Amino acid sequence: MSFEFATATRIVFGDGAVQQVAPAATQWGQRVLVVTGRSPEPGNRLSADLDARGAHTVAFTVAGEPDVDLIKRGLREAREDRCDVVVAAGGGSVIDTGKAIAGLLTNPGEISDYLEVVGNGKPLRHPAAPLIAVPTTAGTGAEVTRNAVLGVPSANGLKVSLRSPLLLPRLAVVDPQLTLGLPPAITARTGLDALTQLIEAYVSIRANPVTDGFCVQGIALVARSLRRAFHHGAEPEPRHGMALAALLSGMALANAGLGVVHGFAAPVGGRFHAPHGAICAAILPYGMDMNVRALRDRAPESIALHRYQEVGRMLTGHAGATAEDAISWARDICQEFAIPTLGVYGVGERDVPGLVLESAKTSSMKGNPLVLTPEELREVLSRSI
Repeated sequence: MSFEFATATRIVFGDGAVQQVAPAATQWGQRVLVVTGRSPEPGNRLSADLDARGAHTVAFTVAGEPDVDLIKRGLREAREDRCDVVVAAGGGSVIDTGKAIAGLLTNPGEISDYLEVVGNGKPLRHPAAPLIAVPTTAGTGAEVTRNAVLGVPSANGLKVSLRSPLLLPRLAVVDPQLTLGLPPAITARTGLDALTQLIEAYVSIRANPVTDGFCVQGIALVARSLRRAFHHGAEPEPRHGMALAALLSGMALANAGLGVVHGFAAPVGGRFHAPHGAICAAILPYGMDMNVRALRDRAPESIALHRYQEVGRMLTGHAGATAEDAISWARDICQEFAIPTLGVYGVGERDVPGLVLESAKTSSMKGNPLVLTPEELREVLSRSI
């Protein structure tokens, strides 16, 4: 057995942890780019804390999922203001933006030099500018992953990664209190994204003993916390559970990889205006079902098949649960949360062949427990529409 494990240099988790951001940032520099999403509150609070410590702050807003043009604009502003530290407070899109800007601040050339698939795929040579990642949702685990997912408008919105171990944040600050105000719809789709990441990392061909522990703990946390966070969002306990589950999911996926659901999420998200978590949630039950059927047919001795059964036990709490119970649990919670089908976002049968071809090339698909045939991939996507 051989594997590697990498994560953020330092992780701080707990209620009130956000108070540690300003002291840490000002140890590394005095000119701080503060990246936030549509809601200004997290950024305003952090900017005030930084200003109180004598730092100069520059605000940069991410209105949606990032693309290369947004990164170029943020990079230009950061360089013009001579920023030497980046603080990214928001969801996965905000943190990915912060990672990309921090990485490119210290490396020469254009962003296209470093992008996968559509770029030259060159490795980053120099450590990124110090980055502090502060998630305000409980889903992507982007605060502990080594890539930034970016849209490429010139390639019909194709989503690709800027990827390097050097993009891992210097500090990840996970404060569950920052998620208390999340609306139910965002709670649902980000939470189901975290669950998808945990399940896919657990059955991945790159799973290892370290990531297995994160996945087992994380899936159990989702099972007992997600419904409560959705229906009783002001309660601290389920928010605490989901924040920890999302953190664990990020550490798991960054080191064990993903699978068929995320393999589809990138091309679907690139072509259609749909939140990443909503895409994953819509596909999850059908991706699980196809994997289980294909494993039973072509690899009945695979450990992944046993692990799907374990997922069923963890989600339902029943010792005799099966893989089919795991699939039913995922399908039922998607219905309970009114997760839209992909068809709501404009995906139709006409799009299936092209999306299947694109998904087969994604890095996420390489972690799937077995290679699915084009026909099997078409069925997964068609059932999700």
